[in-house]
Formats: sequence, structure tokens, C-alpha cells
Amino acid sequence: MIRFFYTLILALTLASCSQFQKALKSEDTKVKYETAEHLYEKEKYAKAIRLFEQIAPSYRGKPQAEKMFYMYAMSLYKTKSYYTAGYQFESFTSSYPRSTKVEESAFLGAKSYYFLSPRYSLDQVDTYKALEKLQAFIDRYPNSQYMPEANQLVKELSNKLEKKAFEIAKQYFETADYFGDYTAAQKTLENFMLDFPGTELREDAMFLKFDASYRYAMNSVENKMQERLLTAKKDYYDLMKYRADTRYKEQADKMFATINTELQKFSK
Repeated sequence: MIRFFYTLILALTLASCSQFQKALKSEDTKVKYETAEHLYEKEKYAKAIRLFEQIAPSYRGKPQAEKMFYMYAMSLYKTKSYYTAGYQFESFTSSYPRSTKVEESAFLGAKSYYFLSPRYSLDQVDTYKALEKLQAFIDRYPNSQYMPEANQLVKELSNKLEKKAFEIAKQYFETADYFGDYTAAQKTLENFMLDFPGTELREDAMFLKFDASYRYAMNSVENKMQERLLTAKKDYYDLMKYRADTRYKEQADKMFATINTELQKFSK
């Protein structure tokens, strides 16, 4: 019985492969379409794509075109061909604005760009593009059933850009001692907090800015030192005002005590 079952499965598989090969070589677009649709329904998307690609140019304007281009875009999406899927979904929404699939296609097109966004340490061009596409979807379909997921994707992409910006600012701080350029670290960290006012990394950024100001002051020539110590002191107060129980408190308090000791020399 088991042997018969496996034999049957093998026969069906071979028949399916034979049907696909025949459709692939056929000159009849109807045969290609029907086979591609069958393969799509069986979730054999890679094979379906090959047939859709063959008939796509000749199906534009035909009654079956809307369904075919939707299946084509979905097949690309299911096989994680996100660049092409994004393009095909966008093409679908512009070609068939009254389709019952237009909202879903608009969302999946935007989501395709989300999947192209790289990890935060790499260039974020695709992340910005994904945010643009998702925001366009949100603006166009404010009451969409996909809105919760769209907002979540936007949040994830925004967090990625935030982390990227913080790491760049942190690099300026970490190389400040070597290059002696503390002002670049101060400015970059300040800009980071302005660009991401609600960031969860604000405490870290504020301490690094204070630390950069402190090092800048302590490494200053005498006629510039007092002014820079006062700037560092202000950064300390800003940090304490933001979070009095900051995890950096012990280290920050020691630096603050040193600042006051140095300032007393000027008062004398």
C-alpha cells in the first residue's frame, strides 16, 4: 500500500513536470496561462514565474491581465524576489486602481521595500525608500486593515535609522581623542538628539556629549579652558535634569567634581 502511494506521488510529480515543460515550450499563450495559474494555486511559484514572464507582454489589455499580473507579483513576493515584486505591485496598482486587490497590492509593494532594508550598519538608501513607500501607503489608505502592520514596519525602519545615526555620532566621540576633534563629536551628538527627539538612546547621547565637552575642556589651552569647563558643566546639568538617576551618575559626578576643582583655580 505504501509503495503504491509513493508510486502515485512520483507519477503525479512527473506528470506535473511534464505539463510545465510542455507549457514552457508551447506557442499557445492560453496553455501557458492555465498552467501558470495551476502552478500558482499549487504554490509552485518559481515555475509559475517563468511562464508569467513569457506571457506578460502579450496579456496586457486582455480580460485576464488583472488576475495574471496579480498572481505574477504575488509569486515574486512569495519567492522573496522583493525588488521585482515591489515594481510589479506598483505597476499593478497604477494599472488597475479599481481592482479589489489594489489595497493589498499597495501594501505588499511597500512591504517588499521593507524587506530590502539592510542591517543598520550598512548604507540605508533602501531603508529611506521603504519608509517613503510605507508612508505613501499610510497616507493613501488611512483606514486600511494593514495599517497596524504598516505602522509597525515604519517604527522598525525608523529605529534602524536612529541606531545608525547614533553609531555614527558615537564613532565621532570614540575617535575624538585620536584626532583631537571634540567639537565634531559634540555637534554630531547634539544633531542626533535634535533629529530623534524621542529616542531611547537620549541618555547615552547626553552622557557622551557631556564626556566630549569634559575632554575638550580638560585638553584645552588655559585661555580657553574656563569657557569650555562651563560648557561641560551645563551638559552635566542637562543630563541630570533629564535623568537624575542615570546609570552614568557615578562617572558623571566624578567628572563634575573635577570640573569644579578646575574652575576654582580661575576664581582665585
